[in-house]
Amino acid sequence: MKIEKIYNSIDLFCGAGGLSLGFQRAGFKTLFAVEFNKIYAQTYKANFPEVDLYCGDIKNISNIEIENLGKKAEVDIIIGGPPCQGFSLAGNIGRLFLEDERNRLFLEYFRFVDILKPRMFVLENVASMVTHNKGKTIKEIEEKFHSIGYEIQYKILNAVNYNVPQERRRVFIVGTQKGISFKYPLGNSNIITIKEAIGNLPELKSGEISSIPQHNAMKHSAQMLEKMSFVKDGGTRKDIPESLRPTSGDIRKYVRYNSNKPSFCVTGDMRKIFHYSQNRALTCRELARIQTFPDDYIFCGSTIEIQQQIGNAVPCNLAYEVALECFRSLKNE
Repeated sequence: MKIEKIYNSIDLFCGAGGLSLGFQRAGFKTLFAVEFNKIYAQTYKANFPEVDLYCGDIKNISNIEIENLGKKAEVDIIIGGPPCQGFSLAGNIGRLFLEDERNRLFLEYFRFVDILKPRMFVLENVASMVTHNKGKTIKEIEEKFHSIGYEIQYKILNAVNYNVPQERRRVFIVGTQKGISFKYPLGNSNIITIKEAIGNLPELKSGEISSIPQHNAMKHSAQMLEKMSFVKDGGTRKDIPESLRPTSGDIRKYVRYNSNKPSFCVTGDMRKIFHYSQNRALTCRELARIQTFPDDYIFCGSTIEIQQQIGNAVPCNLAYEVALECFRSLKNE
């Protein structure tokens, strides 16, 4: 009987674990993960107790410690999405992306790749990275990885095409060593609506608690409940009478999900986007379903901390589709 090879991964900036879950489902073993936020790290550890998790600043991991990771076991792939906060400033004042101190986490990701030399890496980030600074930023990233021997591809993937009930566009940068061929997952036209994703969860009123973990409704003020009562399925703030309608703030707020369409992009604050048929914001469990986390996935922290973890995650089903292609690439090497 032929034994299937196990490929090893390291997850940097792992957050709640969406990428790790997708890659584990595809057959990868996570050897090591890094997360700075203590609450996010608690969530990760609760769901991946077997993974060696470092909770702290990645810059405090020495080069020798990174080398030792490679000595313990071969690292086939590094995955992760380094937070990059310098987009608005870098370029506008002639500063390169990699020169901006706020983007040092990207350089930490690069340091791990440079030292461990995995056969592949996957770097996920916001779609605007591709067009930032008139395309110079993505070119800068390409050249940085080319300098250590990697071929680079990048593509913006919309999660809605990968069995995720949500419009969510992110860039996936894939680096491969010579001899490895990678193709992005094709996606499909099987669009899943938000109603299909969360419609079988118990109905809740404002402030109501259910027996399902983290399926508890936010308690809204009387004024907010009055405003949302006017917004129809798929409607906007324009449905609210002018005397009550908010005149400032994010235009993406005070809207109601359309039950016949996928969700809006889930972010860390969805408190003013209303359930398609119930007068309340979505619960953490509903948001987790939209991000395709399983119902038994454990989230630690306060409600807003959990929403932020979910909003920052890579949708598990999208991660799985990308991971499958990575697995095929390594297997066919």
